[in-house]
Amino acid sequence: MTILITGGTGLVGTRLLRRLVDAGIECRALVRAGKELPAGVTPVAGDLLDPATLPKAVEGVSAVIHLAAVLRTPDPALIEQVNVGGTKNLIDAMLSHAPEARVIMASTNLVYDADLSRPAREEDPANAQQPYPATKIVAERLVRESGLAWSVLRFAFVYGDADGHLQSAPQLLGSWDWHPAATMSLIHHRDIATAMLLALTGVMDGRVVNLSDDAPTSVYEIARIVGAEYKESGEPLENPWRGHVDGTLARELGFRPVVRSVHQAAAEGVL
Repeated sequence: MTILITGGTGLVGTRLLRRLVDAGIECRALVRAGKELPAGVTPVAGDLLDPATLPKAVEGVSAVIHLAAVLRTPDPALIEQVNVGGTKNLIDAMLSHAPEARVIMASTNLVYDADLSRPAREEDPANAQQPYPATKIVAERLVRESGLAWSVLRFAFVYGDADGHLQSAPQLLGSWDWHPAATMSLIHHRDIATAMLLALTGVMDGRVVNLSDDAPTSVYEIARIVGAEYKESGEPLENPWRGHVDGTLARELGFRPVVRSVHQAAAEGVL
C-alpha cells in the first residue's frame, strides 16, 4: 500500500507519518521545497494551491490522508483558499489520476454547535461561523460529494508527543472565559494513527466519524495536569456539552484508543 499525506510537516502530520512508516506503510508526502520529513517518507514537491504539481503526487497511491489546513491566521481569505480551494484541487487530481484511491480527510469537532443538549454526534448540525471550522464544513462536503471512496474524521482536541497543544489550553480557554468545570473531548497523536490505520482498511468509508479518547476531561483538571493556574468557580455551567463529542460510532467501527485518557498520557510521560 502506498499513501500520500498532505500536511505532512505539521504537528499532526509529522507524528502520524512516523507511525505509519513504523507500521510498514509506504508513505509519500506533498511538501514545499526546504521542508523536512521523517525518515522513510518519500517527498513529492508540490502545493495544494498549484494543481499542476498534484498529478505526480497522487498517481499510483491507494489512499490519500488529507491533513493540510490553515488554522491560526488572521486572514480568512487564506483559510478559505487553502482549506476549500486546496481540497478541491486535491479531489480534482484524484478523480483524474487516482480515481480508485480512498481519501481520508481530517476535520474538527469545532464544526458543531456550542449549545447542544448532549455530546455532539456526527449527524448533528455543523453550523460553525468561525473561518477555520466553517471552511472545514465546506471541505467535508466537497469530499463527500466527490464520487471517491471517502471518510471524514472529526478530531477532538489533539495533544501529546510534546506538541505543546495541551500546555497552551488553559491560557487559551481562559481567554475565552471557559468555565473550569467544562469538559473537553481529547485525542492523543498516537490514536490519530490508530484511527487512520483502521480507516485505511475501508471500514470507515462513507462515514463522518468523531475521534476522541475515552475520558472527556475538565478544563480545571487539564490545568492541574500541565501545572497551570486556572480560575475556580462554583457558578452554574452553561453549555455543558460544548467541546464534548460522542465517540460511539468510532467504537462500533472498531476503534479502540491506546491512550484512553489524558491521565494515562501523563502517567506514561507522553503529554
